[in-house]
Amino acid sequence: MSSPPFLNSQWPGRTPRRGKVRDVYDLGDRLLFIATDRISAFDWVLPSGIPDKGRVLTALSEFWFGFLGEPHHLLSTDLGSLGLPPEMDVAALTGRAQIVRKTEVVPIECVARGYLVGSGWKEYRSSGTVCGIPLPQGLVEADRLPEPIFTPATKAESGHDENISFETMVAAVGRELAEELKRRTLAIYARAAEYAQSKGIILADTKFEFGRLPSGEILLIDEVLTPDSSRFWPADQYAPGRSPPSFDKQFVRDWLETTTWDKNSPPPELPQEIVTRTRAKYIEAYERLAERPFAWK
Repeated sequence: MSSPPFLNSQWPGRTPRRGKVRDVYDLGDRLLFIATDRISAFDWVLPSGIPDKGRVLTALSEFWFGFLGEPHHLLSTDLGSLGLPPEMDVAALTGRAQIVRKTEVVPIECVARGYLVGSGWKEYRSSGTVCGIPLPQGLVEADRLPEPIFTPATKAESGHDENISFETMVAAVGRELAEELKRRTLAIYARAAEYAQSKGIILADTKFEFGRLPSGEILLIDEVLTPDSSRFWPADQYAPGRSPPSFDKQFVRDWLETTTWDKNSPPPELPQEIVTRTRAKYIEAYERLAERPFAWK
């Protein structure tokens, strides 16, 4: 299924803003985030969903918000205070919802990269840089970088986020905020990567989003360090020179690359085997990082 049944119900006076994989309800001074089972790849929402994917993203984000100790937007995952209408399927909603503080979203994806992979590897092969940042010669695919780098990108409501230079980010949000977000992004990445390594997982790269309160305080928002926003690799299968197997949706991308799909027309249904294996990868990432069993097995 591509989305849980409650998303098709009417909530009087509440029309959700529907993103690629999340529905957002405006509650006035707060927002209700609902992580669905939709999955996107190559700028398309696929017709097949991954059962319980939304619950994994919600549970893992909740774990990281608690672990990191960073100022963040999550208020609660308890739905009892919302007075949901009876036509909404609360059972289907459980485990997928976050009640969060409303912020003014900084319109920049804050990306930290610790390894040479994906679009960064493609750019490096042609120019010796990643997002315009020069790197040493002779690196191979999936090599660990000499030090993590900050590579901001524009936030796109639809379509693909575009990498930008740090100076372009400065022009968009101001130097003081740009410097703060760069510092915080790299610091959070370093802490998360060290922790993930202790659980046998390499955090190759990740992206964060930040929002500003009326007071000016900057909060970590959206999902954090999930398989949708990060590349997770099993450390015991890592070897420079090839793209390692992953706990994230790269598995789905890799399957799509084996098909005749042109990426310009509606994508194909995922085979049941790919759906099942993707679900298992998401759940394994959660259980290894959070060190607790997934509640919806």
